[in-house]
Amino acid sequence: MKARFASAALLAAFLSSSTTTTAFTTSNNSNKNYPRTQNNAKVATTTSTIPSPSEVTTSLGLPPYSIWEWNTHHSAKSQHAETTKTKATKHSINYLSMGDNTKPALLLVHGFGASSYHFRYNIPELAKHYHVYAIDLLGFGWSDKPIMDYDASVWRDQVIDFVEQIIINNEGDAAADARPIAIAGNSLGGYTAMYAASDERIKDYVKGCILLNAAGRFRPEEGDETPVSEPNPIVKSISAAIQRFIIACSFVITKQPARIEQILKSVYPCDPSNVNTDLVESIRLPALDSNAAEVFYRVITKNGSGPMAYVDDIIKELDCPVLLAWGEKDPWIRPTAADKMERLHAAFHGENIGGENGSRWIRRVSIDAGHCPHDEAPDAVNEAILEFAAEVF
Repeated sequence: MKARFASAALLAAFLSSSTTTTAFTTSNNSNKNYPRTQNNAKVATTTSTIPSPSEVTTSLGLPPYSIWEWNTHHSAKSQHAETTKTKATKHSINYLSMGDNTKPALLLVHGFGASSYHFRYNIPELAKHYHVYAIDLLGFGWSDKPIMDYDASVWRDQVIDFVEQIIINNEGDAAADARPIAIAGNSLGGYTAMYAASDERIKDYVKGCILLNAAGRFRPEEGDETPVSEPNPIVKSISAAIQRFIIACSFVITKQPARIEQILKSVYPCDPSNVNTDLVESIRLPALDSNAAEVFYRVITKNGSGPMAYVDDIIKELDCPVLLAWGEKDPWIRPTAADKMERLHAAFHGENIGGENGSRWIRRVSIDAGHCPHDEAPDAVNEAILEFAAEVF
């Protein structure tokens, strides 16, 4: 079986629809124009009828967004440099923080096309027990959207640096360096969560990894893939141009509210009642950024290239317990993906039921939901996470 990121299925869903969409008009605002309330405050400079991010979060009792200035080598300049000795680039990263900062930390990572707001029903409940963070990945949500190539290492390093600079340092509290951390993620965010959790830079701090219908490629089995010859460069360039045109058209169509709602309902098959205006707007508004369409194209076309790690290799390197809180009705990432993760974990680390042989154990909780179980069935997912966290912290 050839595994793939959910974004490929998402793109297929975008392109396969012939549904008439609803037109909309808005002023030309990017995420830079919306109010920020904490570090490096940014104040609205234009008038718009579009609700701000803070208005949306306040309606659910969530805290205001914060900004983390991420200094990193990941930039367009470094990607095209002849040497690796390039100056660090600064990206503004949006995140939420809620709960007692003396308690263990839970970091939540969203999936393709979403943002930290997608954990709207999880953050308040989990924050009653732990210090909860939710981050907007670079290129998504209210974080910066630089024009650069995107691959899994970008988001892995973003999560690792966030853990080191914000969570471990506890935003200035030097006593926080012993705080245990668990990282949870949905879809692309699930892949990012386990990729970061397996990295030597933060392994010692990560006490648990929670996968909510995580995406990712498995190592091809013998006979799965047939090598193909390299295409003619002219044909390749024409194909790329056609691909760019198709993806650009799909982006224009799919950032319209009616189409977003339709796609979301298709992946909330058990209970679509949480697909509401706020959720749709949390996806639509960041897509109005002037760079969003190009970022969308680059994320779609970059999947599968670059320094991609197979899920097999990541699971082999995970030293912490793993929770699979899996939406069993997912039309994009089937339950067979979770089945394979369980088999791989057993092959690498033994059965280790209940952790009797150390910290390398895995548990699966089936959720009656689709691709986004944390938002479609938040009560069940919150319960599973809290039970898991009580064991690993």
